Amino acid sequence: MVTTHTYDALVVGGGGAGMRAAIELSDRVRTAVISKLYPTRSHTGAAQGGVCAALGNTEEDHPEWHAFDTVKGGDYLVDQPAAILMCEEAVEAIYQLERWGLPFNRTPDGRIDQRRFGGHTANHGERPVRRACYAADRTGHMILQTLYQQCVKRDVRFFNEFYVLDLLRADDGRTAGVVAYELATGELHVFRAKAVVFATGGYGRIFRVTSNAHALTGDGPAVVWRRGIPLEDMEMFQFHPTGLARLGVLLSEAARGEGGIVLNRDGERFMERYAPTIKDLAPRDLVSRAIYQEIREGRGAGPNGDWVFLDISHLDPAVIEEKLPDITEFARIYLKVEPTVEPVPIQPTAHYAMGGIPTDVDGRVVVGADERVVPGLYAAGECACVSVHGANRLGTNSLLDLVVFGRRAGLSAAQDALEGSLAPLPEDPAGPTLAMLDAILTRTSGDNAADIRRELQDAMFDLAFVVRSETSLTKMREILGGLRERYARVAIGDRGSIYNTDLMEAVELGFLLDCAEALVVSALARTESRGAHYREDHPLRDDANWLKHTLATRREDGSVELDYKPVKMGPYVPMERKY
Repeated sequence: MVTTHTYDALVVGGGGAGMRAAIELSDRVRTAVISKLYPTRSHTGAAQGGVCAALGNTEEDHPEWHAFDTVKGGDYLVDQPAAILMCEEAVEAIYQLERWGLPFNRTPDGRIDQRRFGGHTANHGERPVRRACYAADRTGHMILQTLYQQCVKRDVRFFNEFYVLDLLRADDGRTAGVVAYELATGELHVFRAKAVVFATGGYGRIFRVTSNAHALTGDGPAVVWRRGIPLEDMEMFQFHPTGLARLGVLLSEAARGEGGIVLNRDGERFMERYAPTIKDLAPRDLVSRAIYQEIREGRGAGPNGDWVFLDISHLDPAVIEEKLPDITEFARIYLKVEPTVEPVPIQPTAHYAMGGIPTDVDGRVVVGADERVVPGLYAAGECACVSVHGANRLGTNSLLDLVVFGRRAGLSAAQDALEGSLAPLPEDPAGPTLAMLDAILTRTSGDNAADIRRELQDAMFDLAFVVRSETSLTKMREILGGLRERYARVAIGDRGSIYNTDLMEAVELGFLLDCAEALVVSALARTESRGAHYREDHPLRDDANWLKHTLATRREDGSVELDYKPVKMGPYVPMERKY
């Protein structure tokens, strides 16, 4: 049985960007949020260190300086008008969260406290600056709770534990709605709407070591990719330097913001060699590559020499317990290390997707080099690419992205819903989704989804992680071809209809394979190093040939076609990236 619902607007994803959009939408039109998790379990809640804005509460700061750091940090692949807009709107976005009750840490005189974070500087790189507004090391959790409270206040309708598996479009290109699978019953639901906002998060689960939750499987980007919409800059995936060794559980950059340092096996503070000006507060891609270099040159620690250390033992224990309570507890629980007296083993962990569904600054999905608007379709948050992060996101800009562009997408989608009309549904709208699910459910024997996923994650970690090359990426592409053939034969043991998580994990594996393929093909073509995309066979940035965004489109035969569009420039002229 297929149930049909009709709303003015839909939000797919119940995290920070989705709920921020829903707040704006619900004030204006009839809105529903479809989420495969309960909203307060969304991955926004895992963000630790802060959300940035040039408030100038603890020292002089300006949105212009913030924009410069964002553009430089993104290695000049950032669309500068979008970055400038984000940094200018950041101040009001933070004060809005404060008015809604977010419990920020405070200065002695009662203002929002701010801490240092990697790549955030004063006066265009002169020195580190305190720009990150924070709630201990639980900032994302507090934002998520605050936004959820506002949604409850507005009676936003939530469809929790519903997995969106297809995007519906009319023959004239207008967005008609989505198809979703209800986990509790196994039934399909068709949701009609005049505007749809995708806010489904990232896809870090393509890698073995990642800070991402198990739910981050690239559902949104993969669903729209299968419907012919290109994905932008998929090769740009950020690796956070301080994940717990072997596990990938994140230790926030806030630790370094409060004075923590990274050390090699010999106890050397090695970042002084790689970023002599701001040292341990260099952007994440630089610190990750520095760690990789230390390990490769034999200065790594551990039985296999594949980690280094984060040391906060020299900090005041009161500061640690007040400002870094969660990450210190993670070290105690997962590694049995006491961070107040000994260094914590760390290694880079897959963290954040800079690429995704291409949008303009109002959240409208755009396609092609001429950025044609897809009527009625919007995206915001990590699944989207505005692009304000370019080739490397600065820490704390992700939470800012959520609230600034979640709000803008919600406002724009509301206007669309008020002025537009429902697009006609395609014939048998749930048919393709039903056929996909039945193919998995009725297969009596075949390949195991968990085995395919494990091999995907292992290979991506080995061949497309912090350092890449033509050889490694070509090998990864060949492996993906084999995994796709096996996925076409995937089978599961549970054929029931109630809470069939086996079925949904098999579907999510298909999304992961899509995202991995777009990443690898895009990375193989980009013969330069820029931000998080480091090619050891092309170690230099090449602005003459590669100062452009990648657009990866899936053809009907399943192959990937690449196109490009120019970066939107502004006042900041590309220069050598030194710290």
